[in-house]
Amino acid sequence: MRFPRRGCRALCVRRACLLAALLLLLLVGAGLTALLPAAEPQAAAHPRDARSTGAGQERAARDGFTIIMQTYNRTDVLLRLLNHYQALPLLRRILVVWNNVGQPPPRALWDSLGPHPVPVLFKEQSANRMRNRLQPFSEIDTDAVLMLDDDTLVSVPDLSFAFSVWKLFPEQIVGFIPRKHVTSASGVYSYGSFELQDPEEGAGDRYSMVLVGAAFFHRRYLQLFQEQPARVLALVDEMQNCDDIAMNFVVALRLGAGPVGAGPRAAGVFVRPVDLRNLEREARSGYLGLWHRPEHLLQRSSCLNRLARIYGSMPLRYSNIVLSQLGFPSYADRKP
Repeated sequence: MRFPRRGCRALCVRRACLLAALLLLLLVGAGLTALLPAAEPQAAAHPRDARSTGAGQERAARDGFTIIMQTYNRTDVLLRLLNHYQALPLLRRILVVWNNVGQPPPRALWDSLGPHPVPVLFKEQSANRMRNRLQPFSEIDTDAVLMLDDDTLVSVPDLSFAFSVWKLFPEQIVGFIPRKHVTSASGVYSYGSFELQDPEEGAGDRYSMVLVGAAFFHRRYLQLFQEQPARVLALVDEMQNCDDIAMNFVVALRLGAGPVGAGPRAAGVFVRPVDLRNLEREARSGYLGLWHRPEHLLQRSSCLNRLARIYGSMPLRYSNIVLSQLGFPSYADRKP
């Protein structure tokens, strides 16, 4: 059967138009593809997969991070948190600082629940001290350390966002729990929350500390913490408290000794979390943290004043920087 001449001509025109359109799409697609950033090789995309070469180790140290989590009498909640944080991209390993002296850690139970993509190492301690977590453990092979309390659950998106912020501020503590010091007319320092009214400013929108119970910081600060005056370490042990305040002093002093003209910087950068939960009351042991003690805030104010006397100055500086992802914050604030 033969088509009419007019219909044949129309069919050829339609085919030519389709071919031209297809060619145009291919050219546009090639142009757009050229604008995209080059994809990173899959073999090196995750530091857990990095090879033992020097380049692989450098990349892992730069791109990954290590969790340090100190625990005492909360094994059930601990296992839940360890499982939750397995989903974190770029996490190399988790170090659990085991403060239940004389009791074996739940290694066998944890291993029986595996396999796990992120290795968990239990670091048994000879004494139950708050500052046990602030040791420069040899297993840390990343520049970034993420310190987390054993009753704090932070969402994976929040932590991933905070890690990206820390890469911009690697000399500071980047975390989710801001606190401040205020000065009375007599020159005595008081410790309080982010919302505490500041006599100098008349507002509660500044902070001078970011607590390390949910924060990223550089591993060098673990060594610098150990190199503080012996009186600082004795103070922390005496009160079984204030190791996080002392760490803010360490960072503030380091920043204050920076290049001339750099200007004073706060020890921390506050990232407002979208989903941060306190699981303390879900632990079957019923153990409540030290921050429930009625004298807790008085102790921390005392720490501020004693640390300032030991160092001969108050190095903490204020900041009002607050960074946040898109979302609806359910900031479960606590006041350690």
